[in-house]
Amino acid sequence: MTPIERAWYRGADWLVLLAPLEALYRHVVKRRRQAYRDGRRDVWQPPVPVIVVGNLSVGGTGKSPLVAWLVRWLRDNGWRPGIVSRGYGGKAESYPLAVTSTTPVAQSGDEPLMLAQQTGAPVAVDPDRPQAARWLLEQLQCDILIADDGLQHYALGRALELVVVDGVRGFGNRHCLPRGPLREPLGRLAEVDALIANGGVASLAGTDGEGVPRFSMTLAPTAWRHLASGARYPIEPLPFAVDAPVVALAGIGHPQRFFDTLDTLGVPHQGLAFGDHHRYSIADLPDAPTIVVMTAKDAVKCAGFADQRCWVLDVEATPEPAFVTWWAEQVDGWSRSWIDALAAGAERPMTRS
Repeated sequence: MTPIERAWYRGADWLVLLAPLEALYRHVVKRRRQAYRDGRRDVWQPPVPVIVVGNLSVGGTGKSPLVAWLVRWLRDNGWRPGIVSRGYGGKAESYPLAVTSTTPVAQSGDEPLMLAQQTGAPVAVDPDRPQAARWLLEQLQCDILIADDGLQHYALGRALELVVVDGVRGFGNRHCLPRGPLREPLGRLAEVDALIANGGVASLAGTDGEGVPRFSMTLAPTAWRHLASGARYPIEPLPFAVDAPVVALAGIGHPQRFFDTLDTLGVPHQGLAFGDHHRYSIADLPDAPTIVVMTAKDAVKCAGFADQRCWVLDVEATPEPAFVTWWAEQVDGWSRSWIDALAAGAERPMTRS
């Protein structure tokens, strides 16, 4: 966690000095959002449902694991989902970039590559999200799209907005950038379709998205993966000996969540936190004989130089049953709307109500 992030989540008094910059930021955000609402900026509405999975604050909240869960659920229920991503941290020669399990992470960015490997679903990366969406529809005939981290990218129309919240850290001091961690004012929550708190809803105030359905989810460890070989092992017993020191690498939005999970699993370790989307090199690995454990997001950037000491803890999102029921109802509504549109001989854009 950077010094400014620590200040945000500990409520440092000196942040009041940034109040004028926060006011300017809020003004810019409001004008930009209004420009899309009144037609001064273009919005492309695909003819299929688009589900945006985003967050209101900077840093990790657990969006990508939820995206993977949604994709698996949709595929198990007869849909052909595709994933749209900005591809933060990557740079391709041309866009849209079709991401597969073997795409270089330097081109795709870490989260798109991780999602491609975890789900096997089509993933398209493009700074222009509507262009990525068009490619998935035209080239791969996807019939539903998931936008990973696209809440503030209004050029892509959407049928549903899901906001993922860190159930422990919440919204910090509840101020906008740079005084706090919020990308948009908290009032934005009243406009989304559901709040999903990773780790429980205790961090949410009663007025946060008042009237909007709120659910909880957890990130459940599913397997240990040997990074060099790809072999997978059960969570228990540990597939590596802990008589040597264990160092846990975490270049994610909230590294402490990973370290806490290792504590829960009884893995003694020294935590080594890096910035979110950190670009690893072999120099970041501790000297042998230290065992190295990491997240799946870190693993896609370490795979090229990983040695026999490197292990990955794979996790999956586990939404509460009430969310699964609610989600199935939304999807059923799209299915019936689509059938009605086809019966009428016309395409029906899947827009938000």
